[in-house]
Amino acid sequence: MKKRLGIICLFTLLFATFIAIWDYSYRKSLEPAYTPLKRRITDRIPLESGVFRRDKHALDYADMAIDEKHRHSIADYYRNRAFPGAPPTIPHPLLDERSMGGKDCLSCHENGGFVPKWNAYAPVTPHPEMINCRQCHVAQKVQTQFRGTNFEKIPAPAIGKGANRASDGRPPVIPHSLQMRENCLACHAGPSAPKEIRTQHPQLVNCMQCHISGQASTTDQKPLRERI
Repeated sequence: MKKRLGIICLFTLLFATFIAIWDYSYRKSLEPAYTPLKRRITDRIPLESGVFRRDKHALDYADMAIDEKHRHSIADYYRNRAFPGAPPTIPHPLLDERSMGGKDCLSCHENGGFVPKWNAYAPVTPHPEMINCRQCHVAQKVQTQFRGTNFEKIPAPAIGKGANRASDGRPPVIPHSLQMRENCLACHAGPSAPKEIRTQHPQLVNCMQCHISGQASTTDQKPLRERI
């Protein structure tokens, strides 16, 4: 008898729950549709998010004197890379062999600056949020451990008068992808920027307003106007 009474109570409870849920759903269906209007922030270009994170330094870069004695060149820039577009290798001894990077690397490379120990300006990383630095950047200490190969480096994009442009007199197009290199000011401004590609107007941080992506590999160096 008690078992039968328990089953009846359970079914009664389930039926009452069903009625309550159905009533709530029915009342909601009678309400007029309403979509709240939220202000959309569109003052940032996604591909240039890195630039906007460093735009507070733009005027400092514009007013910064050029240190002729310690300037980097484009040859130095590519010497530390297996090929154009590859992550640069680490040309100095590591602070901690067991470290993946993090604070060890970012202590110098987050904002750059002169490092007396190496008598050079530390290049600024375009992606300081990625702290596992040695996942991509390896130390230069294997010069005598491997034999040479017939691997040929692909040519680097032309700069200066030979740079790829939409037409004569136009700003040069961006010859590389922007993945992990959204921060234009990291390579093109400040004392660590190679002199050949250092921008003369770092305060104009909307780079892609004038410099468009070439949308081509680094081996395709034909003028853009011939590829359109």
